[in-house]
Amino acid sequence: MCVGQLGSLLPHVAVPSVLAGFLIAEWQLSGAQAGLLAGSGAAGYMVAVPVLATLTDRIDARKILIAGSALSALATLLFGLFADGLWSGMFYASLAGVGFAGAYMPGLKALTDRLAPGDSSRAVTLYTSSFSLGVGLSFLVSQLAAEAWGWRAAFVVTAAGPLAMLLVCLLLRPVQPKPASGRLLDFKPVIRNRPAMGFVLGYGAHCFELYGIRTWIVAFWTFVAMKNSESVLTPIVVSVVFSVLAMPASILGNELALKFGRHRAISTVMFGSAFVALLIGIFADRSPWFLLPLIMIYAFTVPADSGALTSGMAMAANPDYRGATMAMHSTVGFSLSALGAWSIGVALDAGGGPLNASAWLVAFSVLAAGILLGPLALYWSRMKEGAAAE
Repeated sequence: MCVGQLGSLLPHVAVPSVLAGFLIAEWQLSGAQAGLLAGSGAAGYMVAVPVLATLTDRIDARKILIAGSALSALATLLFGLFADGLWSGMFYASLAGVGFAGAYMPGLKALTDRLAPGDSSRAVTLYTSSFSLGVGLSFLVSQLAAEAWGWRAAFVVTAAGPLAMLLVCLLLRPVQPKPASGRLLDFKPVIRNRPAMGFVLGYGAHCFELYGIRTWIVAFWTFVAMKNSESVLTPIVVSVVFSVLAMPASILGNELALKFGRHRAISTVMFGSAFVALLIGIFADRSPWFLLPLIMIYAFTVPADSGALTSGMAMAANPDYRGATMAMHSTVGFSLSALGAWSIGVALDAGGGPLNASAWLVAFSVLAAGILLGPLALYWSRMKEGAAAE
């Protein structure tokens, strides 16, 4: 399943990969428009995932996984062949997001349905952390293809990735969920589950920060490289390393959560991530050799809470509503992913554009403010749980 997910994710950041070097100039996009384009995939995901993930409580998630992977491949190919501006790009990216909604959380449900009873924390964390490795491959393949053959090639090449998940699905044994009661989109039992909702809302804050920086990391390092004549790592290398480091960071974060307590570990990571984001923003005009260590630290702090949040959600979910809980988790997360991509674009416009250091200070301040909502959500869930117990 982790290998299949690498294929599913190959097109995932194709749009952010080619924004700074190609699309912003060719399509004459403002920062806000570029953010909308980059976030449209998450928006399509957000619209579709409540239905598709909840359906996994009623039918074998493998069936949804097959359909979602096929749509993701087709929509990515159509973007590369036919997108010619903001609106057509948003349409095809949104369609790809709908396809990915049938691949990511249904893939997690397909995995958990086939695991032996007991603590699945490490298996879930390995699956979620492989997401970051897939994003790193997406950055690498997309940018190399764009530099070699033009930006359209980035989409044509990466469209083949989701086909790998189709092959994996053929190896999965069929599983039939037990009959579910209630309406398909009845999320009241999920919302009443306060421990699970704390992780869901915390995941939303995490996604706001994660997708915000993933969308704009290439543009930020392009700014750093242009401002300095020193020999530095290219935006391709920085974006790939930034993404790949997320896998060990997520695994380590979950292990710390198991050892020191999930809420405490997650909150500590989030506070640390906000602090590092502010440092990067304050020193955005410094030497790349000064900024590079901060970026690498940020590459650890941003994803270190991901596995702990998702495995915490899966463990806190009512087994009868695990698919619905995963749907809520993804809906909140990818809603704030889209908001994060757009908000950073708006912040850059407000600060004078991505070629100004002051704009990056505003942008990283927005990222810091977003992630600080995570500890508040976890604190809220504990207080509510305690009040209910009393």
